[in-house]
Amino acid sequence: MLTKRIIPCLDIKNGRTVKGVNFVDLIDAGDPVELAKQYALKGADELVFLDISATLEGRGTTLDMVLHVAEQVNIPFTVGGGISSVEHVDALLQCGADKVSVNSSAVKRPALVKELADKFGSQCVVVAIDAKQVDGQWKVHLAGGSIPTDIDLFEWAKEVETLGAGEILFTSMNHDGTKNGFANDALAKLSDMLNIPIIASGGAGTIQHFVDTFKDGKADAALAASVFHFGEIPISELKAELKNNNIAVRL
Repeated sequence: MLTKRIIPCLDIKNGRTVKGVNFVDLIDAGDPVELAKQYALKGADELVFLDISATLEGRGTTLDMVLHVAEQVNIPFTVGGGISSVEHVDALLQCGADKVSVNSSAVKRPALVKELADKFGSQCVVVAIDAKQVDGQWKVHLAGGSIPTDIDLFEWAKEVETLGAGEILFTSMNHDGTKNGFANDALAKLSDMLNIPIIASGGAGTIQHFVDTFKDGKADAALAASVFHFGEIPISELKAELKNNNIAVRL
């Protein structure tokens, strides 16, 4: 049985880790490289770094930070934010990133997903989807959740799988930062219709929320930020409880 993964997410703005609620009201959560080092030591399976203002500011993720992280951690990490070309991904991988996450740029030009999968392999390509439930329909949002679209979450997820995405990172904007649990109904639907791993994001507040998203949401990995950054849920305790619930994890 494949183990379920626990993934701290570090949202980066101006070189610092930040955290908000429903994608706004950001507060400082510390130095990303130091946090990454601590998570690697404390049992995180992977890390995700998202440069949340890169797309809005029309620039790529900073290579310096990726280099520093790669020097300090020994677990796989994914980098996203403003990635729109094969050349940029090549540079990020050369600096030590294991995977890249594309979001807005993939919606604007879906062929990018295929180009990246063909060049670097599907295992390297994570498509991040920020979606919000609007009148009962899950709609994709772009540029850090600031631009709504009419694109259906499930149709888009299926399309990127066909194009060669290796994983989907689905963030529910309705649940983000609320600590009320993950969007398990939508996650389970994604899991049932796709053959690639689904990373759950948005809503972690308690250890039970992680148990629920692996059991009810059928997620392959769970990503969270503030509960880890501010020490509310120690990863070792989380994994021990998951194991007690017969959920396979790497201890």
